[in-house]
Amino acid sequence: MTDPKIIVAIDTFDLKEANAILSQLDPDLCKIKIGSIVFNALGKPFLNEVFQRGFKIFLDLKLHDIPNTVHETILGFSDSYIEMLTVHLSGGEEMLKKAMQAAKTIRTKVIGVSILTSLNESDSLTVFNNNLNNQIVNLFKLAKKTNIDGIVCSPHEIEISNTVLGPSCIKVAPGIREVEADDDQVRTMSAKDAIKKGATFLVIGRPITQAKDISLALKTFHDLTYE
Repeated sequence: MTDPKIIVAIDTFDLKEANAILSQLDPDLCKIKIGSIVFNALGKPFLNEVFQRGFKIFLDLKLHDIPNTVHETILGFSDSYIEMLTVHLSGGEEMLKKAMQAAKTIRTKVIGVSILTSLNESDSLTVFNNNLNNQIVNLFKLAKKTNIDGIVCSPHEIEISNTVLGPSCIKVAPGIREVEADDDQVRTMSAKDAIKKGATFLVIGRPITQAKDISLALKTFHDLTYE
């Protein structure tokens, strides 16, 4: 079986609900994203539960702190089986280097978050004093300089990342929507189009986990990524 391109986001603090979702997913068709909501509530035991069920884990805690703190935090997962974990690229060069050092020790990959898909042009100007595209390019250049394993970015920025980082860099794209939705994701795209743009993996949460038939929704998205 090829490495699945779908990463299903489990975003609940309720253990019963989280396990119910996992029970309807297939590790041959998806990886699992564990973010701050579920990790802060359920911790490492849930990481181990996901691994025991046969899923590869994308730990999405978006670490952003002083270099030594990020380094030690990553080393703290030496007893867990994590395929990839996230840090914020805006943490700077030294933080990214320390993250890479620690990740090598625990045999995981570091994926750098560029700009959250909930942010728009106005947000970028306010927060970074830079327009969205220029800020994203700056962060991608930093990712390249530190030789990070991959990046997280809106599917709309994948083409830019291919130019700056090259096609071999892992590109994780959240904000996947097949239909317009009234939620907090702004820069969205369909699964099929995101793969065509060059996304390596697609993070999909609510369109799968809140579907009437979770197994069918996963199978549908999986098939879209291989058309």
